Amino acid sequence: MSLSRWHDGGMAEQPKAYRVEARCQPGGVAHVQAGDQTVQVDTGWGVDPSGAPGPAELLAGAFAACLMKNIERSSKLIGFEYSSAEIQVQARRQDAPPRFVGVEYEVRIVTAGSQDQVHATLVAIFDFADGGTLAGASLTVFDTATAQQL
Repeated sequence: MSLSRWHDGGMAEQPKAYRVEARCQPGGVAHVQAGDQTVQVDTGWGVDPSGAPGPAELLAGAFAACLMKNIERSSKLIGFEYSSAEIQVQARRQDAPPRFVGVEYEVRIVTAGSQDQVHATLVAIFDFADGGTLAGASLTVFDTATAQQL
């Protein structure tokens, strides 16, 4: 049996297409092929964890990667300079019915600019409201000198 769905979201221009392939075997042995990388995935149910990331960790990781890509994109498009960024994501899910019930994330950025210089830029990048939080998210910006003290 094969199921396929596609929804273009009403977009005027055709979006880029990304493709991954996943395969699994009974007992929770699974692999996802993305680009030229293969990632082992723990899809076991009712067995001891294998140590490989499960679907929830992969989804949280993909979300973090999207945020990092947005930081990098912004650095190129609007000249936002940073020396490092760190993102922590915590996704919460329930088993019955299976679904995610919340995502919290924290973004930490080290930049040579002062907080005043980068505040408006970061509000534009992440749509953060004044005060640095948005729907369970928090943002911390350190200038380089402060980051070296930490």
